[in-house]
Amino acid sequence: MTVDHTVRLRFSEDSQAASTHTNLSAVRRDGPVLWIAGDETATVERLLADSPDRPTEFGDEARFRLADLVDLPGADADEEADVEGLARTGHFLWAVGSHSLRRKQIRDRHDGPKALKRLARIEGQDNRQILVRLPVADVDGVPTPVREIEVDGVVHRAAALSGRDDLRRLLRDDEHLAPFLPIPGKDNGLDIEGIAVRDDRVYLGLRGPVLRGWAFVLELRPYVTEDDPSRLRLRLFEDGRPYRKHVLDLNGLGIRDLCPDGDDLLVLAGPTMSLDGPVWIYRWHGASRVEMPSVVRGKLISRELELTYGEGDDHAEGMSLFGDGRVLVVYDSPAAARLTADGAVIADVLRLPG
Repeated sequence: MTVDHTVRLRFSEDSQAASTHTNLSAVRRDGPVLWIAGDETATVERLLADSPDRPTEFGDEARFRLADLVDLPGADADEEADVEGLARTGHFLWAVGSHSLRRKQIRDRHDGPKALKRLARIEGQDNRQILVRLPVADVDGVPTPVREIEVDGVVHRAAALSGRDDLRRLLRDDEHLAPFLPIPGKDNGLDIEGIAVRDDRVYLGLRGPVLRGWAFVLELRPYVTEDDPSRLRLRLFEDGRPYRKHVLDLNGLGIRDLCPDGDDLLVLAGPTMSLDGPVWIYRWHGASRVEMPSVVRGKLISRELELTYGEGDDHAEGMSLFGDGRVLVVYDSPAAARLTADGAVIADVLRLPG
């Protein structure tokens, strides 16, 4: 991996206290701003660029509680949503939670029967089961998520996929994915970690499960109706299902993020289990033109870049186009060298081949 240059992401004291800056899971550039999310809160952060042309730092952070914009399924509105993917297109910012279960960890202070008891505990959080579409308005010249906007006489409201259209519910009878619903994400269970939106298509990348080396992308076609504009519904595909499955040959890796690049999708790929690497960026050629379930291999997909990773740190989790054939990559558990004294985190800008 050759780093073209780096940028500083400077976070507020609140975000530092919530450890958002060391748990980065999603990023998307949107002109003068970066949308950022961590996996330990139920918020989306917005950072402003210090220069419109070649920014060296994004800061002046604003935090947006998802519960202030859309109804969340959890009883506690501030329970973590484990936001793992962000997408920006048209008038909307999209966010998706991991939809995963989690297994309790064994900490250094745990030993013997207590440690084994913790390792047997599996739990879920309702706020992780979200797919939301947030209207974005220009407020004082800055993109800002709002509850609703009016465009050409049409009102667009914040909307969520929920109720009978909850993704875990929809996958209960799926021949590939249903057996993995009771399994925690870090154990190769269901774990959504990327989203890309192109026109009316929403692509969700799964870190897990990976089946016999094949990674999954779910394609959705969400829409809203006039009688219930705050609820996302899903159009049915030819087989009567509300989703379409694609499987990708990523050499046994799962998907950590997705990013549209023209008609292609860039795929950030890394281990499904709790491993450090390897980590690659792939290109799924012509992804947005596919009109049937796909087996993506051979000439349909190519390796673009190999990324470095640390030992227990520097896990690439989010990726965004950065302009002029470059991508921005942010890291969960950043290495100490990426953390500055004033609360900033160093992210990498990489040049794509070709």
